[in-house]
Amino acid sequence: MTKQELFEQIKKKESFLCVGLDTDPNKIPAHLLYEEDPIFTFNKEIIDATADLCVAYKPNTAFYESLGIKGWIALGKTIQYIKTYYPEQFIIADAKRGDIGNTSAMYARTFLDDLNVDAVTVAPYMGEDSVSPFLSYENKWVILLALTSNKGSQDFQLFKNEEGQHLYERVLEKSQDWGNDENMMYVVGATQGKSFEAIRKYVPNHFLLVPGVGAQGGSLQEVCKYGLNTQCGLLVNSSRGIIYADNTIDYAEGARNAAKTLQLQMAKELEAIL
Repeated sequence: MTKQELFEQIKKKESFLCVGLDTDPNKIPAHLLYEEDPIFTFNKEIIDATADLCVAYKPNTAFYESLGIKGWIALGKTIQYIKTYYPEQFIIADAKRGDIGNTSAMYARTFLDDLNVDAVTVAPYMGEDSVSPFLSYENKWVILLALTSNKGSQDFQLFKNEEGQHLYERVLEKSQDWGNDENMMYVVGATQGKSFEAIRKYVPNHFLLVPGVGAQGGSLQEVCKYGLNTQCGLLVNSSRGIIYADNTIDYAEGARNAAKTLQLQMAKELEAIL
């Protein structure tokens, strides 16, 4: 999916919502555990209930890898289901890979070739040769970790050099030599607030993947105030706040209602640029 195609979907749906499929068998409704593949069954119902309200899905691969081969099978089935029935959706493998070049090449093959997702999250801290294998895939995206929403982000990402530049700002600056706004995005946590203003000085035209709205307390309005650009430039993710909005047999309806609430807020925010 190209940047323009993604923006067209945003305009059509009046939404820049990404639904995170962080599916935990310990949190899904108990009656699903009797299904042959509880994880896939849960994901399928969530997807069917929210597909017209969002433009992207983001399975966090750790939740599937932790289940061994059954988890990988459920992940593959989930991705294939989205691609078959909702091909307009942008699919992100939230894998946060980052290793030396030849290992990264194998990770890139796993997600961008075998699973055939649109994008994968990558940790940039081993430098260019750890990222470039992901960028070698045509019409695929790399989403680099920049300024994350967790408390520990302050340990390293906000470290300043002698010139007063934060480490995350150096990542934004240096990575411009590796890719561009047609194949590279950045993860910026919704809890970072006004920092979006500084980030946009480095990457004014890139899409930002923004977790942390909802369960983590990030403000959609603040993210939009400082982060929106002329092509939206935001994919705001909500995981727990949507998929676990209801833990009864009506869980899919609960997820839809939660997604609809966010979509309506996004439609209002998009009025400024559409």
